Amino acid sequence: MTENARTADAAFVEFAHVQKSYDGETLVVKDLNLDIGKGEFLTMLGPSGSGKTTCLMMLAGFETATHGEIRLGGRPINNIPPYKRGIGMVFQNYALFPHMTVAENLAFPLEVRHIGRTEREAKVARALDMVQMGAFGGRRPAQLSGGQQQRVALARALVFEPELVLMDEPLGALDKQLREHMQFEIKRIADNLGITVVYVTHDQTEALTMSDRVAVFDDGRIQQLAPPDVLYEEPENSFVAQFIGENNTLVGVVREINDGVALVELDDGELIDAKPVNVTRPGERTRVSIRPERVEFNKARLQPGAHTLKAEVLEFIYMGDIFRTRLRVAGNDDFIVKTRNAPDQRRMQPGEQIEIGWLPTDCRALDA
Repeated sequence: MTENARTADAAFVEFAHVQKSYDGETLVVKDLNLDIGKGEFLTMLGPSGSGKTTCLMMLAGFETATHGEIRLGGRPINNIPPYKRGIGMVFQNYALFPHMTVAENLAFPLEVRHIGRTEREAKVARALDMVQMGAFGGRRPAQLSGGQQQRVALARALVFEPELVLMDEPLGALDKQLREHMQFEIKRIADNLGITVVYVTHDQTEALTMSDRVAVFDDGRIQQLAPPDVLYEEPENSFVAQFIGENNTLVGVVREINDGVALVELDDGELIDAKPVNVTRPGERTRVSIRPERVEFNKARLQPGAHTLKAEVLEFIYMGDIFRTRLRVAGNDDFIVKTRNAPDQRRMQPGEQIEIGWLPTDCRALDA
């Protein structure tokens, strides 16, 4: 998290018991309580229909909360129209005016704020330089590539120096290489300016790369709110474990819970230890979660206390820097192991019978 976000005395953006229904019956956002610190980069992540974009639209003022209050800098904004909220917006479709030049597009939000011509031109030049588009002020959007248009859209959101910028899937239309480059560019600019960013995406890699904290949405609720490393290493439920990164799941029943360790009997009869996360008593069904890179099949690398299970190699894929091996483990035919391409890591053959292992602290007994 940035220094600004860490030291914030009070939330800059607040959702207090916010609900949203479009038909008066079904809630698409259910009792949302969320505080965002000044200078924080917070990402709302989740599948389509999870409520994340609706939350962003309510914050922008394009949707109205059915219940609850949204505050910006301690001030309620539910009844303030979008153009008076002073919020920058970046959309996936850029939303640039095609009949205006790049410079005119950037000048427009300054004109409506009655900023004089000399100051306006200086701000436009500064914003274009910030996104490395200083030489393109005289061009029209149709003369730019998708990546260049997105840079202009970002500059337009920043040109009037807002304290809060909202971004709705801004990189969704870009190719993979440009998308990755723009992720770092946006994060760098946000950090340099100290602005607060609320970013919406369904791309988990994007969320982990850019954010100070990530709010994982599903079914209109935040399932977990945490920094990226905590979200990945310590998922609080099965949905988060499956949605964030690649994850292996073994299904079984909790037999004992002692001293912070759950003994789980897998459905094939194997017994393993796991950290009990949201299981509380013997007899509960559970899904045990293990990340692919935490599994080892080089016995020389196994640490003391590691679990070992028998496995059958189903598929071995060379991916350059890593090997990706698909195994049959405890009845699961989609158990993945990722290993670094190292001189002592041999290639597996389909049909090979092997032993795999991991530390009990690396697996989590989650809800069924």
